[in-house]
Amino acid sequence: MARETSGLKPAAGDTRPIGLFDSGVGGLSVWREVLRQLPQESTVYVADQAHIPYGPQPGERLRAYAEGITQWLLARDCKAIVVACNAASAAALKHLRARFPQLPFIGMEPAVKPAATATRSGTVAVLATPATLRGELFAATAQRYAQGARIIGEPCPGLVEQIESGAALTPQTEAMLRGFLAPALAAGADHVVLACTHYPFVIEPIRRIVGGGVEVIDPAPAVVRQLGRVLAERGLAAPPQAVTHHHATTAVAEHYAAALKALLGVTAPVEALKWLDDARLQPRADVVTA
Repeated sequence: MARETSGLKPAAGDTRPIGLFDSGVGGLSVWREVLRQLPQESTVYVADQAHIPYGPQPGERLRAYAEGITQWLLARDCKAIVVACNAASAAALKHLRARFPQLPFIGMEPAVKPAATATRSGTVAVLATPATLRGELFAATAQRYAQGARIIGEPCPGLVEQIESGAALTPQTEAMLRGFLAPALAAGADHVVLACTHYPFVIEPIRRIVGGGVEVIDPAPAVVRQLGRVLAERGLAAPPQAVTHHHATTAVAEHYAAALKALLGVTAPVEALKWLDDARLQPRADVVTA
């Protein structure tokens, strides 16, 4: 039985898990960084693959999905939640913080500031989904942090679907990446920002394409450093412990388990969930292991 979470009083040595969610497997790029930086922390990860992709969907619907997932994670006794998705962060992060003021939320933001600060050529490329580039968060972030740099937003239609389907490291995907990166390279960009949590799973082919003179920025390490700071400040950091990592998907558990193994080499049980409506989740009977 989960503990009552309405108070979430800070306590030293908090062994409760961290919740993470995304529309699919992209947020696993953040999850693996949690395991690297915060190995004493247990986790619960939800992939809302029934609704992928999030980007084209209305903000009101994304807020409903995010709230429903948060309620489910609270029932799993999560002490903090990482919104490991750029589209969901843009649409729902403010809403979640207002709806659950007792719970710390960490979201994704395009890493424009470090790229604009470090650029030598004055040109920065941002790879993102079309919806992220059209969104208010990207526009506000670019305006606030560009610091005189030229920001080239490069939409990557179809790239999320390639990664979700298990085709991340294929010649077809590399050909897509070459097309996406060509305008930025022609413009002299010396930094490439990955503004979708799926894209770090193709960071190696991106690095090959852009060459050694171009810095490719994966936001996950900075996001998890911020998570670690928040946990420490609130007395929520876990002591050394035997950790557990729980995975769940709102689509086909077997498909998620296969992707987890293919992308990260991790074999784990996966719980299948189903939506009762846009804002309520409940378990299905099937749990599978890759």
